Amino acid sequence: MDPSQLTALILAGGQSQRMGTDKALLPLGGVPLIQHLGTLAQGCCGTVAVVTPWGDRYQPWLPAGCQLWPEAPAPWASNHRSSGPLWGFAQGLGRVTTPWVLLLACDLPRLNAATLQGWLPQLSHLPPNTLALLPPHPKGWDPLCGFYHRRCQESLGEFLRDGGRSFQPWLRHPPLLSQVAPLTVTDRTVLWNCNTPEDWQTLTAIDQEQHSPRS
Repeated sequence: MDPSQLTALILAGGQSQRMGTDKALLPLGGVPLIQHLGTLAQGCCGTVAVVTPWGDRYQPWLPAGCQLWPEAPAPWASNHRSSGPLWGFAQGLGRVTTPWVLLLACDLPRLNAATLQGWLPQLSHLPPNTLALLPPHPKGWDPLCGFYHRRCQESLGEFLRDGGRSFQPWLRHPPLLSQVAPLTVTDRTVLWNCNTPEDWQTLTAIDQEQHSPRS
């Protein structure tokens, strides 16, 4: 797919309560996760934007050309809680002008350039009415590392106005239910995200083992 037809939205609106520190700024290979993902996305998308209420926090770490799109608070959210990733996606989607969106959570340390490039051809072989291309998950779909067509904005807006708040119920909501296609993922470790200090310790321990000198 031509990169000009694809916008990447990186969601960085959570409060990282279980982690105890901002997940987007955790160091991976000497750079914050948010920078790592921005650089990856720029390799396949013509536009890359971080959707967040805290632009000043992330601005110093973003690669050149990566945009910041402000996330306004949801009507139901107080000043002390996150509006949720579905709301952040809706805020970003409203500014997208390309046909397709690559949606990424800010805490995907295993995602890599080869994987993203390998996924892109799948977009060219979809039925014309497809609204999303997502990895299957035991709960339904893995919504925070996949592709959405801009046409899903209407369905998303209706779902939010009816009181919907989270991805899985929306993805099961007609007419979207019949218009989500499975993204073929050969290595599901790329979908692994970090939510707790224990998750991060596991990741760093694995990386140290993989890069340690062999006797």
